[in-house]
Amino acid sequence: MEMLKSKFIVFALIAALFQALGTQGINHRTISVNGINMHIAEKGHGPVVLLLHGFPELWYTWRHQIVALAANGFRAVAPDLCGYGDTDAPQSVGNYTTPYIVGDLVALIDALGEQQVFVVGHDWGSVIAWHLCMFRPDRVKALVALSVAFQPRDPSKKPTERLQAAFGDNYYIIRFQEPGKMEAEIARIGTETVLKEFLTYHSAAPFMIPKDKGLSPNCSLPLPSWLSEADVKYYTSKFQQKGFTGPLNYYRALDLYVSFKIWQNLTWELTAPWTGAQVKVPAKFIVGDKDLTYNSPGAKDFIHNGGFKKFVPNLKEVVVMTGVGHFINEEKARDISAHIYSFIKNFFI
Repeated sequence: MEMLKSKFIVFALIAALFQALGTQGINHRTISVNGINMHIAEKGHGPVVLLLHGFPELWYTWRHQIVALAANGFRAVAPDLCGYGDTDAPQSVGNYTTPYIVGDLVALIDALGEQQVFVVGHDWGSVIAWHLCMFRPDRVKALVALSVAFQPRDPSKKPTERLQAAFGDNYYIIRFQEPGKMEAEIARIGTETVLKEFLTYHSAAPFMIPKDKGLSPNCSLPLPSWLSEADVKYYTSKFQQKGFTGPLNYYRALDLYVSFKIWQNLTWELTAPWTGAQVKVPAKFIVGDKDLTYNSPGAKDFIHNGGFKKFVPNLKEVVVMTGVGHFINEEKARDISAHIYSFIKNFFI
């Protein structure tokens, strides 16, 4: 037993060393924004590039891009979004509506002393980034969105109703809706195991969590080359510290939400004034052809046959990467860094 403990300590020390080397030179601080304390990681000098992570991610998701952008004359800033990592996690689901999270980011841009920034988003970070561009185009020079295309508001149907009709009750977003239920499921299986299941998902098929089986990760699957045990342990340490309620609340804030018999108007209701609105900021979209979002019903038709361009008239480029899954900024870190730089340098004045 003592020998096993010693081996674990040695492994932990080695993992920490590689972790430190991989993020060397990245600075960390906490800023007060919109009523919360937000942790940011930053590196470099020059025009600010705001990097917004998704689920279940952290600032750390952008570690490769932070270094690459800083080396190319930019100031890369990656926050832990509300509810994640070392940023505060308010209790109320209302704090996770899109307008509220955009408010956090506008306050962050102010705190950084910037009038305008470049924005890069992945997954939920892309959802928030599209809305930041729609609500406050004056604060964004250009946008690079990964994995999630702009999704115009459908006034006839709420998001959860649409997703339930398309995928059924076992679809992960539907299963995330009940407060406490998924948190208990994650606690039963273990944070590290669940994170491995999410972060290694590499399929065009929708992600399902059957009600009769729950999460059932295949622990025998090896990690992909782009995700190390040290990476997983860093994610695990932060999600064990903060929990999953904040991150899951982004999904629970999609539309009308009932808590303790109190009806709360959330993102779908609050964004009604922007029904039919366009995003006019210059934009580039990058997605993997194995990404579950790209293979959702109607997604390819919307992206390639005029719908996307209708709502994002200044869409400059769409890149579909062959054989690449959802966690594109980690799986193809160098390519994504190059794509970001090649686009935003055109607006580097």
